[in-house]
Amino acid sequence: MTSIADQVAGTPVAGAAEASREAATPARAPAISLPAIGERELRLDLFRGLALWLIYIDHLPPSLLTWFTLRNYGFSDATEIFIFLSGYTAAFVYGRAMLEQGLVVATARILRRAWQIYVAHVFLFTIFLAEISYVASSFENPLYTEEMGIMDFLKQPDVTIVQALLLRFRPVNMDVLPLYIVLMLSLPLILALIRWKPDLTLALSALLYAVTWEFDLYFTSYPNGFWAFNPLAWQLLFVFGAWCALGGARRMSRILESRITLWICITYLALAFCVTLTWYVPQFGHVMPRQLEQWIYPIDKTDLDVLRFAHFLALAALTVRFLPKDWPGLKSPWLRPLILCGQHSLEIFCLGVFLAFAGHFILAEGGGGAALHALVSLSGILIMWAVAWLISWYKHVADKSASRKGAVGNADMAGGG
Repeated sequence: MTSIADQVAGTPVAGAAEASREAATPARAPAISLPAIGERELRLDLFRGLALWLIYIDHLPPSLLTWFTLRNYGFSDATEIFIFLSGYTAAFVYGRAMLEQGLVVATARILRRAWQIYVAHVFLFTIFLAEISYVASSFENPLYTEEMGIMDFLKQPDVTIVQALLLRFRPVNMDVLPLYIVLMLSLPLILALIRWKPDLTLALSALLYAVTWEFDLYFTSYPNGFWAFNPLAWQLLFVFGAWCALGGARRMSRILESRITLWICITYLALAFCVTLTWYVPQFGHVMPRQLEQWIYPIDKTDLDVLRFAHFLALAALTVRFLPKDWPGLKSPWLRPLILCGQHSLEIFCLGVFLAFAGHFILAEGGGGAALHALVSLSGILIMWAVAWLISWYKHVADKSASRKGAVGNADMAGGG
């Protein structure tokens, strides 16, 4: 394990008395720890791929396949999974850069990644507008432009493009990437604070979350309204993911292994399922006490309602408990499509947004039968898998070519010497 203690250790060799005293004292776990170089956490790729598939299905009109997504069985959905894993993975990658190369180098790499996400967002915005405009004009149906939220672009394209570049204007289904960009821009500060005081960093994040709720803080959007995902609230999930990646999960392992925690999580998930059931079976609505309804509703997604956050925590705790990192199923060919999509999350997310509107259009024009719903949903997933496989194959070929060129170059240098 690579720890921050290893990076800053520089004490002189102790004497025999000090050595015996240190040997008798149990080693204190470092505040920040990272897996060994080359070790890949396949569970991250698996659940990130699952989140991408679920987000795609949730963006389609409701169908039979929609009942397989998380939002129908509890308070949270795939968005919580995606943001938590984004924080975890970002800290996992750039935390090592911070420990080995310093905060300045890590910050430069983080800003480069944030720029890549921003460029992907602008590119997706352009393609998405072209897709919607083409469909609306070709089929003479202006409802598509209104339903997808681009009516203001058609009225004032010059102003709207500027607002889109400022992340203040976004069509439907394009709210996650702007949130991700803002969170990535805050990552250098998050890593610096975690390096200094990990638990205090998490406490400050929770304090910002509470202040956001108390004083109704939010980011405005164009032409009116606010961001669908408030970064001031959703940062708690991102920071919690980073905190877990940099040693927090290991430090609370006893809590996660406790049977009390297990039963609390199961009980909460069962209660959340019962509440969710009343949304789809109105006959069960009278069972819920009126005071409980007044207390839990509305369950706000924009500001990451505490019930949603708690629901995700319960799911995560059970997952960590029953799905160890060395589970043989992670190498199963049946899960390979999910893992591949998770390994290329940015590209597959952008593709999913594009496919979601294409599926929406096909269902609207084709009548929207159950068979067509299933065909569109499964076809989109297969396309996402195929593109992820193609990207992986291309990177593999490029890496082999680069290593071969490097070997030839070394041989030439040796021969010339």
